[in-house]
Amino acid sequence: MSFGQGGPSWGPGDSRTPDWAALADASAARGRRRKWLMIGGGALATAAVGAIVATAVITTDGGGGAPGPEKNASKLPAPADLPSESAPGPSFSSVAPPPPPDPKDYIADEKKDKSPVTVDAFFPGRKLTMGDRVYAKGATTRTTGCATVTQGALGSILDNNGCDQVIRATYSKDGIAVTVGLAVFGTEAEARKAAQQASGGLASLSGSGVPTFCRGGSVCRRTANSYGRYAYFTVGGFISGKNVTTAHKDVYAVGDDLTDFTFRQIRHRGEVQASAAAGAPVT
Repeated sequence: MSFGQGGPSWGPGDSRTPDWAALADASAARGRRRKWLMIGGGALATAAVGAIVATAVITTDGGGGAPGPEKNASKLPAPADLPSESAPGPSFSSVAPPPPPDPKDYIADEKKDKSPVTVDAFFPGRKLTMGDRVYAKGATTRTTGCATVTQGALGSILDNNGCDQVIRATYSKDGIAVTVGLAVFGTEAEARKAAQQASGGLASLSGSGVPTFCRGGSVCRRTANSYGRYAYFTVGGFISGKNVTTAHKDVYAVGDDLTDFTFRQIRHRGEVQASAAAGAPVT
């Protein structure tokens, strides 16, 4: 029995053994040819698809040539059209808020200083505590006759500068007594001038457990200051009538405490009124 070219050359009953190695080589050669045919076909298909896509791009550009950079750029959105990834920042008013009221404005002129002028408004309570020092409160007075509560030239100085009234209060501790007097004027300039011109002094105020002091020629310590439309004066010394010298630091300490306290009371008066005008509570 015989096969065509390339087939086996044996048949039934043929006792010859087939050449298996040759058959294996032939089969491998046929597999390699099929593989290359498949790869070649895939490459041709890919090239065809690429050509179709390129043709579509060129066609949609409206011309027959490759798109230039100007045409590509015209298809992109403008920077202003792109969405922003950042949140808008806070906006602030260009108008500055008004400054808070100055407390001193409310004690510098009687047109703004509308709080009542009374003894208790400036010297409240029955005693005064300054740090670890406690002073007993004695007699108090209030008068519109400014010159009547002074000694020496101070009375005419107060009247000439337009003094409206004087409030006095006496405090004592350990045999020392000090009277503080608050003279009220219409303006800050008047009060300052009265304090600068001060001569003579405030008359001491006795009573309510405090005997007469700083009278009859005894030497006492006197001070004069002003803040806003208020001038304030002190006279202090020994209840016994002993003369005061610069060595008597205890007398100076009492007078300094009373001066400091009076200044704080005047300043607080301005703070209260300024806070009320601004609508803010005072603590």
